Amino acid sequence: MKRWSLPLALLVVATTLSGCTSTGGLDLSQLQNTITTVKHAVAPVDQQEEEEIGRDAAAILLGASKPIGDPAVQRYVNKVGLWVALQSERPDLNWHFAVVDSDDIDAFAAPGGYVFLTRGLLLHLHSEAELAGVLGHEITHVVLKHHLQELQRAARLDLASQAVQYQLQQNGQGGGAALFNQIAGATRNLYSKGLDKDDEFAADRAGVVLAARAGYDPYGLVAVLQTLESLDPKSGKLQLLIATHPTPSDRIAALTAAMGERLDKYGSQQEGQERFQRVIKSLAATSAVK
Repeated sequence: MKRWSLPLALLVVATTLSGCTSTGGLDLSQLQNTITTVKHAVAPVDQQEEEEIGRDAAAILLGASKPIGDPAVQRYVNKVGLWVALQSERPDLNWHFAVVDSDDIDAFAAPGGYVFLTRGLLLHLHSEAELAGVLGHEITHVVLKHHLQELQRAARLDLASQAVQYQLQQNGQGGGAALFNQIAGATRNLYSKGLDKDDEFAADRAGVVLAARAGYDPYGLVAVLQTLESLDPKSGKLQLLIATHPTPSDRIAALTAAMGERLDKYGSQQEGQERFQRVIKSLAATSAVK
């Protein structure tokens, strides 16, 4: 939903910058990795390059929020996610799904087939159909390369070439901290708004279709959005979602209008309800101990 989350290019740069208040504190090795990630997105990339970009972004992201340590829950989400992804136009990607150990209510994706949702979001879902709807939305972001397109927009603002020039010319010497912070600030301004609203609406529409193809009630995603709409918008757990997405009410309205009655015949499907409840019960018990 990247996001029901902060776009990943920002996470890459922000993580690189953490603790860098002077030239002596700059990690040029990590900077070069960031430069490479952004530079790869300037021109069209093949699938292998896309997966490499996504793997780098996912690794940095998971450095801040680790996956939960429950193999059964992770296997379950991977099975559901892979089945939904196989209904998409890119079933050949090396798909990876994970539940992140965070109370935030969020889900997000990285290029190349990486999809994550938080423990906080999973505990607010009520059925496997809702899970399939959330994953379908994130899978669509990957299929349509929304995050890669955002990286390309950043490149058109010359962030990549500035960063490359900085690394080559400064080579670890003094005087570069101000330029580096300028690049970081521009990147924050570009990405803190989240993906384009049209991308989010498109992911909603295609996500319900993927869920229906996989045998799930396509209204599962609508139910998730209704749950989000009912939560306190001032909750800190919702801040990234609110900052980077259209409002749940706007998404419900757009999705309901797009669906009409065409998917009503799939609305009674109850696929996976028993196994979903087993997983949620286990996850809730583990979370209560934390």
